[in-house]
Amino acid sequence: MSYSIDLSGRVALVTGASSGLGAQFARTLAQAGACVVLAGRRTERLKTLRSEIEGAGGDAHVVTLDVTDLDSIKSAVAHAETEVGTLDILINNSGVSTTQRLTEVSPDDYDFVMDTNVRGAFFVAQEVGKRMLARAQGSAPGTFIGGRIVNIASMAGLRVLSQIGVYSMSKAAVIHMTRAMALEWGKYGINVNAICPGYIDTEINHHHWGTEQGKKLVELLPRKRVGQPQDLDTSLLMLCANESHFINGAIIQADDGFGV
Repeated sequence: MSYSIDLSGRVALVTGASSGLGAQFARTLAQAGACVVLAGRRTERLKTLRSEIEGAGGDAHVVTLDVTDLDSIKSAVAHAETEVGTLDILINNSGVSTTQRLTEVSPDDYDFVMDTNVRGAFFVAQEVGKRMLARAQGSAPGTFIGGRIVNIASMAGLRVLSQIGVYSMSKAAVIHMTRAMALEWGKYGINVNAICPGYIDTEINHHHWGTEQGKKLVELLPRKRVGQPQDLDTSLLMLCANESHFINGAIIQADDGFGV
């Protein structure tokens, strides 16, 4: 007996879609049949990804989004719904980090991480959530009542890691944000969950794994390997599926056992 997840007819907004995990999330959702809205600041890269998805038979659109700018958030979500219809799925993926000891963190460093990872993530989810709530309450049109919001946190939000303390703090906030939204919005059929990835090989950190420090880190991992972006596909699809109505407020560790 086989089982597949079909997201045909669903519209998914993916933030931070220009590279790394965001780009992989967009490809995965498109392959499952969703219409994906690619959001981010690097629009040329988003257009390249759109062409790739369309070349594979998928449906993709591009909106410019800076999650640190509230006007940009409102404009991007409104533009997306005007162009492709109501948003059924949000992959809240934008994130940044710095590497330094806590004593070296400047106010600008702190704001850089928190403005994107916490403030930005919150107001993106809020803007999309308001529209999902309006449909659920009958004050806005829409064929799909409810929704799926997947916040991308990190295993660093569950297990503090050296020299990325502010990043760890920000992702811990995302985890509690997920639970708070799940509690308030769950009764309206809006399921809010989080994925906490472990060490994943992306273009941002790819060079690191070949360095002496990177090799030492890999040796500390339970199975002495880093993950690939596609290793998160099954978790993502499970949380976005129409059938996942009983999964709400879950924090999924996808870290190959590092947090155990």
